[in-house]
Amino acid sequence: MENSLGPFPQHVQQVQSDAAQNYTIFYSISGPGVDKEPFNLFFIEKDTGDIFCTRSIDREQYQEFPIYAYATTADGYAPEYPLPLVFKVEDDNDNAPYFENKLTVFTVPENCRTGTSVGKVTAIDLDEPDTLHTRLKYKILQQIPNNPRHFTVHPDTGVITTTTPLLDREKCDTYKLIMEVRDMGGQPFGLFNTGTITISLEDENDNAPYFTETSYTVEVEENRIDVEILRMAVHDHDLPNTPHSRAVYQILQGNENGTFKISTDPNTNEAVLCVVKPLNYEVNRQVVLQIGVLNEAQFAKAVNSKTTTTMCTTIVTVKVKDHDEGPECQPPVKVIQSEDCLPAGTELLGYKAVDPERGTGEGLRYKKIQDEDNWFEINEYTGDLKTVKVLDRESTFVKNNQYNVSVIAFDADGRSCTGTLVVFLEDKNDHPPQIKQEELTICRHDKDYVVLEPTDQDGPDNGPPFQFILDNSASKLWTVETRDGKTAILRGRQDLDYDYYTVPIQIKDRHGASATHILPVRVCDCTIPSECRMPSKLSREAALANVFLGKWAILAMVLGSVLLLCILFTCFCVTVKKTVKKCFPEDVAQQNLIVSNTEGPGEEVMDANIRLPTQTSNVCDTSISVGTLGGQGVKTQQSFEMVKGGYTLDANKGGGHQTLESVKGVTDTGRYTYSDWHNFTQPRLGEKVYLCGQDEEHKLCEDYVRSYSYEGKGSVAGSVGCCSDRQEEEGLDFLEHLEPKFRTLAKTCVKK
Repeated sequence: MENSLGPFPQHVQQVQSDAAQNYTIFYSISGPGVDKEPFNLFFIEKDTGDIFCTRSIDREQYQEFPIYAYATTADGYAPEYPLPLVFKVEDDNDNAPYFENKLTVFTVPENCRTGTSVGKVTAIDLDEPDTLHTRLKYKILQQIPNNPRHFTVHPDTGVITTTTPLLDREKCDTYKLIMEVRDMGGQPFGLFNTGTITISLEDENDNAPYFTETSYTVEVEENRIDVEILRMAVHDHDLPNTPHSRAVYQILQGNENGTFKISTDPNTNEAVLCVVKPLNYEVNRQVVLQIGVLNEAQFAKAVNSKTTTTMCTTIVTVKVKDHDEGPECQPPVKVIQSEDCLPAGTELLGYKAVDPERGTGEGLRYKKIQDEDNWFEINEYTGDLKTVKVLDRESTFVKNNQYNVSVIAFDADGRSCTGTLVVFLEDKNDHPPQIKQEELTICRHDKDYVVLEPTDQDGPDNGPPFQFILDNSASKLWTVETRDGKTAILRGRQDLDYDYYTVPIQIKDRHGASATHILPVRVCDCTIPSECRMPSKLSREAALANVFLGKWAILAMVLGSVLLLCILFTCFCVTVKKTVKKCFPEDVAQQNLIVSNTEGPGEEVMDANIRLPTQTSNVCDTSISVGTLGGQGVKTQQSFEMVKGGYTLDANKGGGHQTLESVKGVTDTGRYTYSDWHNFTQPRLGEKVYLCGQDEEHKLCEDYVRSYSYEGKGSVAGSVGCCSDRQEEEGLDFLEHLEPKFRTLAKTCVKK
């Protein structure tokens, strides 16, 4: 029994040998608790075989003691195998359970359903597992704050769950539970410990934001843009600086023109209202906006929430203040029509600005600020234009038939606006078709004609299709063919000599505007125009000779390059061959791996070569069931010599066995007071009474110490081994039936 109060030495068990009928037997023991840690805990009386315990034992330190008992004669003869004994320490409930973690924190969402699992607490009890001593029960002693009770714990598993759906983080965000864990199935006499569990509530978006004011009024000057005009604050009971409380604002009504923009200040969570387009006092003196607010996170309505809507709204009235902003140039761009080639001195309608305060352009002055080619002059008082040059649509300053003039209008106070006047020029057929090709070349080896590509600076209505007409003198040598109205093919009537020619040709557009061009045409013996470089007539024979000479030159260059590469490659190979060193060492033959399939001859096994091993295993199980024993199949730690059917302990192995004489003076002869005995027996008696109440047949009521009765004649020890009843030579008959390989071993042990 763990923590036994004695008295000590306390009798534990007795072992006896059947050989005591024929020999004087001395008993000894060895193992943990004897000659190993913890030393001198057990000893045995040499003559009787009684085993005693010398002091109390802590089961949490030593659960059991595997010990070997030995029976020997006075001369060292061992008639028995060593007997393995296992002494198990019976558990005493001397360890109170304790919580595994000193500080345990659980989290659970607010407004969660009843029965939601919060977490599981675990406790540790060092007593023997799967017994009443480690059957733990959990209980909540106190909840802080206590009203109302929101949590419960399963007594067996330690799982904490919610009991109500009314957990509101905004009212209380943290709860503390004082918990108890008790062993002995929660009985009052069980040992216990307490611990503190902290439960934090996770925030949910169960509170909608709302404006601090139901309406706002603000003033802003007209024509002001990108200016902050109002800040609006909101309240939200959810956790600050989280998506559950960060506000998102929207302009629901009144901002159809996109004049206003609203945003959220990340530091203060306020709404910031700005003007992004100018307001006009003359058009609208007041604007009414409806603004709503939501959270970044989706709204989650709680069971006890009284909120019926997730969006709160407010009204903002924006009053526009009048401001003398000067003239207005509306629209910013004005287009006027004009004829092409309009002569100088012609007046055109100019740009007109308006004073919004008067609604007219009276009192305004105009000035020209951009006129790239200086085509116009402007009337300072009316803004009308007057040409100073002939207007030309084909000018480089005209893009897409448009010529731009920028005008500034200003009032008496110097306030101004800028407008653009676009003069759209109508096309006039004032430019005949032109050919920009400076020189035309006909390569006879490519094709016998040249393509004419004229252009017309006028618009498409005054351009192609073109008409091509040859002069009478040129028509004798040349022909012209119109292909698609835009281009023509000029071809010689016969094979012309290689030379320069001038070809007069007239080109007309669709409305008859024409021009005569003298085309320089070169007829050349070439493939592409760039090869025609000689102005005089070329000889075909000379040209062919040049071609052949070019081919041979190219061939000579290629052959020379190949020869040079061959020489370089030969030099490289010779150099590499000389620099290559021998890769194998001189002693290569001594470093090769040699495969050998031949084994040397072995020694012939004879009977005389057999030697007895130094250790032997148990031939049979000689465990005597006295008390609680184990260790079946345990190999002995001693060496034995077989002599006449018995065993003699090796001289150098028997010194560690403990007998009564070896532990004299170790026994405890002290006495205990009544309070010590009372403290020891009371919890154990309570445990026995509880167990008796749990057993219907009341078998546990008979759980007290009994002495063994005498078992009768025939065996002194009460239990015998499988081999201990064989006497002398008679017990060795089985050696006759061994296999041949064991006969030699038998002959050395038994003299026939």
